Amino acid sequence: MNVIIKDELLSSLLAFAKMKHPKEGIILLRGNIGDGEISIKEFLLPPFATSGRGFASFPLHKLPIDFSIMGTAHSHPSGSLRPSTTDLNRFYGRIMVIVAYPYILSQVAVYNSKGEKLSLIIES
Repeated sequence: MNVIIKDELLSSLLAFAKMKHPKEGIILLRGNIGDGEISIKEFLLPPFATSGRGFASFPLHKLPIDFSIMGTAHSHPSGSLRPSTTDLNRFYGRIMVIVAYPYILSQVAVYNSKGEKLSLIIES
């Protein structure tokens, strides 16, 4: 499966991660799915999100029902691009984007709920 994101949206995501550093940051990804591709159109800040050094979360029961939420994106200030066991156990949606320190394009990865890396396509 391919995940498509506009470069300006990805730049905003990287800026968000830099702003939150050294804490983790987390956001919701909104978009649509079709023909084996997920297209990310915008992101939302989850209500009542909390973050710190080594964690970022939000209460699922506070989210409205929204079938356009494709997953989450969060930062890894440690620099690791691999999802942790906690990341996989708290997986929400269809995909998880990880942006790792130093928050540049080469430090972005997308995973499914099994922890398998997906293809990321950046559109201009």
